[in-house]
Amino acid sequence: MLYDKIKEYAESGVYPMHMPGHKRNALFLPPGLPCDADITEIPGFDDLHDPHGVLLETSELAAGLYGSSRAFLLVNGSTAGVLAAIGAHAAHGDRILVAGNCHRSVFNAAELFGLDTVTIAQETGAAGAAGGIGLSIDPESVDSALEKDSSIKLVVLTSPTYEGVISDVRSIAHAAHARGVPLFVDSAHGAHLGFSPVFPDSAVASGADVVVMSLHKTLPALTQCSLLHVCGSRANAGELARLLSVLQTSSPSYVLMASIDSCLRLLSSEKDELFRAYERNLACFGEGIKTLRKIIVPYHGPCPPHPGFFAFDPGKIVVVTKNTPLSGFMLADILRAEHKIEVELARDNYVVAMTSICDSEDGFARLAEALVRIDRSLTKW
Repeated sequence: MLYDKIKEYAESGVYPMHMPGHKRNALFLPPGLPCDADITEIPGFDDLHDPHGVLLETSELAAGLYGSSRAFLLVNGSTAGVLAAIGAHAAHGDRILVAGNCHRSVFNAAELFGLDTVTIAQETGAAGAAGGIGLSIDPESVDSALEKDSSIKLVVLTSPTYEGVISDVRSIAHAAHARGVPLFVDSAHGAHLGFSPVFPDSAVASGADVVVMSLHKTLPALTQCSLLHVCGSRANAGELARLLSVLQTSSPSYVLMASIDSCLRLLSSEKDELFRAYERNLACFGEGIKTLRKIIVPYHGPCPPHPGFFAFDPGKIVVVTKNTPLSGFMLADILRAEHKIEVELARDNYVVAMTSICDSEDGFARLAEALVRIDRSLTKW
């Protein structure tokens, strides 16, 4: 385990005549920062951009766990992976097909590499459970766009979205591959998928060629800890490696890489138990909100699935306020001020509460109770 190796080095008595400048001296840093684990590429600790030792072991662990052919560790978040994935599969002046719900890093990549974008509009479900949430990308719209423009070099898809909406990656991959075009999926919010039957398959398992995922968003890892997966022969692994060495820092944080390694090892050994507990917590939350009348929580409680969603990540608790006098922003304020709950995202008609295997039973119960109380207060409307 990388962290254990770092800890052993910190306790070895070796004096650090090398970076970083704090020299593992806690007197010069605010209390609580992990200075003992903050080292540089000294002998025995490998090189992120040319791994042959302990970091290669972590990469191979990631690939084996998710079923990809190769995995790269990312310490600049998924953004670095998005930039590299797009730049590795399209040259200056090329056209790429992008879903309208893509992260801004996709469009930054297009600008950075001089690419033209063809955008697939994302339909929005205005009423009911959708509440303004963007729907899944239709595979037929991807197929039609590729048929109209044979110059497209890459398809870029976001699945799941920030709100947990999942598209039919398998069918979209089939449409792209039928024309010899690789599919890159920004699955930054999907690192936890595929480890439980309650959750949809991961983009890696669904036929994508390159997949980026943020461990830190939905799993126990520090912020900026992500992975980039190569999933087949259509992916340009060599160019991906080259671009990552350009786009990522030449002084990667061993604190972050140790966090990636620790997260992967935890999943490898305890994922079944952890996800069974997660499933129970989600089920109890669904039971706890069955009395909601005006507030809607898609895929939880009594709310049926929306036909515009191919699939949905149940770990994303989207609370729709469209049928209430509250906006999503107002609901977020109430949850914060009166119930001491901070949600991830607020929009006009909904909020998003992100959950993970690390949430407690009490945390789920607290959110359910808060929503029921707020819903009851709206009965006069």
